[in-house]
Parts: sequence; structure tokens; C-alpha cells
Amino acid sequence: MSGYDIILIITLILSTAGLWKIFEKAGHAGWKALVPFLNFYIWLKIIKKPLWWYIFILMPFINVFVILLMVVEILKCFGKESIGAQALGVLVPFIYLPYLGFSSSEIYVDPDEREKVKKGAVREWIDAVIFAVVAATIIRTFFIEAYTIPTSSMEGSLLRGDFLFVSKVAYGPRVPMTPLSFPFVHHTLPLSSTKKSYLEWISLPYYRYMGLSEIERYDAVVFNYPDGDTLSNVYQSNDSYYSLMRQNGRRDVWNNKRRYGDIIARPVDKRENYIKRCVGLPGDSIQIIDQTVFINGVALENPKYAQFSYQVITDGSRLSKRLIDNLEIHEVVPSANPGISYAYMNESSAERLAQTSIVKSVTKLTHPAHNPDDLKRIYPYKPSFGWSVDNFGPLYIPKAGESIALNAVNIDLYRRVIHAYEGHDLLVKDGKVFIDGEATDSYTFEMNYYFMMGDNRHNSADSRYWGFVPEDHIVGKAVFVWLSLAPDKSWFQGKIRWDKLFRFVN
Repeated sequence: MSGYDIILIITLILSTAGLWKIFEKAGHAGWKALVPFLNFYIWLKIIKKPLWWYIFILMPFINVFVILLMVVEILKCFGKESIGAQALGVLVPFIYLPYLGFSSSEIYVDPDEREKVKKGAVREWIDAVIFAVVAATIIRTFFIEAYTIPTSSMEGSLLRGDFLFVSKVAYGPRVPMTPLSFPFVHHTLPLSSTKKSYLEWISLPYYRYMGLSEIERYDAVVFNYPDGDTLSNVYQSNDSYYSLMRQNGRRDVWNNKRRYGDIIARPVDKRENYIKRCVGLPGDSIQIIDQTVFINGVALENPKYAQFSYQVITDGSRLSKRLIDNLEIHEVVPSANPGISYAYMNESSAERLAQTSIVKSVTKLTHPAHNPDDLKRIYPYKPSFGWSVDNFGPLYIPKAGESIALNAVNIDLYRRVIHAYEGHDLLVKDGKVFIDGEATDSYTFEMNYYFMMGDNRHNSADSRYWGFVPEDHIVGKAVFVWLSLAPDKSWFQGKIRWDKLFRFVN
């Protein structure tokens, strides 16, 4: 038993002892404080609150707020109306509740009989702010959260600068794993690029409430970046720690503080939020052949919004901004030769561009298998697989409860799943696989996993680069775009994309 377990048991004993005596002062048998479920029922009766509160007592994480509110209400029964007293009760109930219960000078007064306390303007304002913060935190955590598209990886359907609402109830709200955090920010404090916005004193296990549906193929899903468990506080999630190590070596990354800063770790729910489209579901086998995705051997038609990179050759003229905007091409990369440029666009835009008078040719670019530029960038980072952005797999996507045979070859595909995501020690020695110290030739997965891809297929850091997305990393479903701002335009040059406002995400 750890020291934390001992401290937890002591605090529970002290709090329960305090409630025993408080129950007696309120006219109820003290032993009822020891009976699970009954104790909260009696507590609600003592503070004269409706029994529907009990529903929230049974809900993980939300029940923390409710119980703390019940502590405040019991303090009011003893005339503790000041902010200081109530804050003390919330912070150290294991001290304050026994004091109220055992002190002969503290008298319980029925809520219906106690004198109403008139609050001053400052107190009213403080109470309103606290209520607003708690209410907004619950809404943001369990119902809906705002999100902004930071990159062009989903262009074709979602644009850089789109402001979204993400539904937490679609797949079921996830209980925060790191509950002690600064409100309304993700992982870093405001006005800082390195200061953590959370404390890891309390870490909760993964738990998700029932949702309205399961993740379906082609859903636009927001999730925590799986490769972002460890990172450089200089590069952040722009280039993961593992990517930096593959490029520059471990010694350089750890010793060159000037270039990389500190190497930090983040819990699951504080890793960067990403948005991609779900292409592969648990239990699927996925393969990409010349840019066409195959699921379980069946080819999927590339969606009309899917973008690829094209080489554009003109008569020497550069593509005008007006032409680019009219064709809804969101990114063009010029070359040293003014007659050659590279553009990310969908098939329809490419066909229309090819018909313009200044364009000689529009050629879709393809990354062949064993492409030297991809061998160390594409999951699982083993040149022997020969996988590239456009030629990938076949790869089985893990499903909870399903087992696979393991060997010295395919272990590289599931090493991170077994070790990083499911927490087992893994060793490969003399061609044999050892999990938690025992030799084995199979493994049964504990979680579901997903394969995510950006709609901008040649400009997206997705599962082709860092592998599977575990179910405990899923945040929610993108459902609605309420605002769309063009990052490269001013307010007087069409910054607001009026035709992209107030639309549902397909």
C-alpha cells in the first residue's frame, strides 16, 4: 500500500467520523454515515436539497463538484457563511467536518429555520463568477467544446481558421484524467509557452460515459495526439520527441538544451488536440495502394474533398491569387522556376486548373513504395517495410478482446500499442517476444484503436506517420462550424469566409 493510499484512507475516516457526529446533531443516527448510498441520502435530507441531486452524486467526476457543494451547504447549517470558512471546508473537509461534529460550541440549525444572510455586492459577484466557471467547465468537459482548425491537414472539407463545436456526447464524454487544471485552457498557462496549466497530484483512470453513437468511418474526430506523450518544449507538437530522435539522435535531443529546451511528458488528456477523419475502424485491415485506400480488401472511393499534391507547369506565368481563390486552392508552393509550382487541391480543382489558358500540365504526384524520403518518416519507421504516404500496409487495426500472433517482424507494428498505450513491459530477445517478463507468441488487445487520415492527404500528419489512435485519446466529434477566418487575409480583404459560416461538418 502506497503512502497516497494511506493518506486517502485517513482522510475518508476523518470525514466520515465528522459526518457521524453531524448526523447526530441533525437528529439522525450517526451510524448511517457509514452506510454507502444511505449516507448521501441522509446528507441531502439534512441540507434540505432535492433528491434528484442524487443522480449527479452517482456520476464520476461531476459527483466531486456536487459533494463539495454539499459540504458548503452543511457549513451553512452551522452558520459558516464567509468565503474563507467555506473555502476551508472545501479544501480540508477531513478537518473541518470533524471540528463541526465534535465541537460542543458548534450548533446545527435546520436550513428552514436559520436566518437568511444578506450578501454584499462583492460576495454576490464572487459567487456568480464561481458558478459561471463551474458551469462552463462542466459544459466544456461533458457536452460541447469549441475548437479551432490550426493547420491545413483537413483542407478540402475543413479549412485552417475554421471555428468548430466538438460534441462530447457523440461518442460519450470522457472523465478528465488530470482534473486539477486551470479552467478554459488546455495544457499551457496563458501568457506562457512552457508553464503547465495542470497538476498531476491526482490522476484518474480512463472512463467514458455512454455516447449517442460509435465512431463511424469518415467521421471528423478530435483526439489527443498519440505521439505527443513526450515532447520538446521548443518544438512542442510541431515535431514530436520521437521524430526529433529519429532525425537527430537521442544524445543531441537530450543534451542540446539551446535547440530543444526541456523534454517534457504530458498525460493523455493534456496532449495536443488533433482533428482527422476516421478511415479505419477496430478490427479492420487497411492498405493504401497508389493513393487508394483498401479496407478488408475492398477499395474505397477517394472522397471528392480529398486533396493531393500536384505539379503545375505554366507558360512561365505565375498562378494569380484571383485564379487560386476562384478554384478554391488553399495552398500553392512556388519553385525557383516561375513556370513550375506545386499545389494541394482536389481532383475537381485540378481539372478546372488544367483548362486555363496559361497552364500546360497538371500532374498528380505519387509517393511510390520504398520512397527514400518516406522510409524513416512513415510508421513503423522500418525501411524493411518499404511503406510510403501513398503505398502503406496492409496493417491490422487492433480491436479490444481480439488476439494476434506476434513475431520478430510484426512486433514493430504493435510495440507502441503494447508498451505505451496499454502499459506492458516489452522485450524482443533472440527473435522471441517477452511481455511483462514472460515469453509469448500472441497478444490480446485491451482497447479499440482507430486509423485517422487528413483530407489533405499529402499535407497531413496522421496515422500514416504515427500509427493508431487509442480509444482513450478520443475527445469528440466535430459537428458544426460557426465561424471561418482566412489566416492570410486582413479584415478588409475578405478575412471572414461568409460562405463557410454556420455549416454542419459532414
